[in-house]
Amino acid sequence: MSAGGPDLGLVIVNWNVRDLLAACLDSIYVDLARGGLRARVCVVDNGSEDGSAAMVRQQFPHTRLVAAENRGMGAGNNLGLRTLAAEDDFFAYLILNPDTLIQPGALRTLVEALRTRPRAGVIAPKLLNPDGSLQHSGFRFPGVIQAALDLYPPPGRLGRLLDSGWNGRYPARWYTAGTPFRVDHTLGAAFLVRAEALQPWGGELFDESFTMYCEEIDAQWRLGRAGWESWVAPAAAVIHYGGRSTAQDPTRSFVHLWTSRRRLYRRYHGPVVNALVQGLVSAAMRGRIRANHRRSQRGQLTPDRRAELNQMLAEVVQVWQSRRGRVAIDPRLTE
Repeated sequence: MSAGGPDLGLVIVNWNVRDLLAACLDSIYVDLARGGLRARVCVVDNGSEDGSAAMVRQQFPHTRLVAAENRGMGAGNNLGLRTLAAEDDFFAYLILNPDTLIQPGALRTLVEALRTRPRAGVIAPKLLNPDGSLQHSGFRFPGVIQAALDLYPPPGRLGRLLDSGWNGRYPARWYTAGTPFRVDHTLGAAFLVRAEALQPWGGELFDESFTMYCEEIDAQWRLGRAGWESWVAPAAAVIHYGGRSTAQDPTRSFVHLWTSRRRLYRRYHGPVVNALVQGLVSAAMRGRIRANHRRSQRGQLTPDRRAELNQMLAEVVQVWQSRRGRVAIDPRLTE
């Protein structure tokens, strides 16, 4: 497709999901062979202990494997981008989670969609759940309403708001139509980024202060301010299992999520929005602390589990109240 270097460099950051990674790599190489793309694949293994690295060496010897200390998804992806850029000049890079399966024709469709849109910096596929149902891959930038709906999910029929524009979703019919459409940002599970768009940041994409979560939102917010567009190309499909790495440590993942959201909101929103969201977060977390005490009194939660959960919730409260990052926990919040 290109007269110069390879069309595509693929970066996958892995942590202890060996079997999913193997299936992901299988789907990549099958689709690359079908689509005739010139590509290289780099797996950054973030200190896995399940034999992931050995599996890649044995089953996928042509894959570039980088063993790394686990410093988060953003740092791992930046390492993969630097590794590939040092080896060749690529037209674009695909950032891909290991819990994904590339569907037939997806890689070529994404590359062609990016080539025909000169201002597109990012383009993502349609994501599917394992049962084939739609998983949104494009979103509006988060604000107060999205935070409120996440913290206080509406009951009954009002639950439909969670899958609507009020919650940053684009209409499902846009995915069904198959025509590419613009979005504010795409989900980080799978998206193609133009190599040219990375030049102002030395070929890297992510702010590594986002240890986990929101790093793709921050990156695409910065790209948008630099004049680049984000798109979804629903003719390309990728199955996404979702949350398999973070499920290994849900408590710390929850704290990482709300710490990253704090950083994102303070970077891109003013004091009024931040004050509103801080109030929502604090009220929601304190409400959950009280609910955990009631569950514990009814015998539905052990004292140790209650203490663990309340410590987590209290840390989120203080992260949002602090002007800095993470701070010591006020023990009064967990009593």
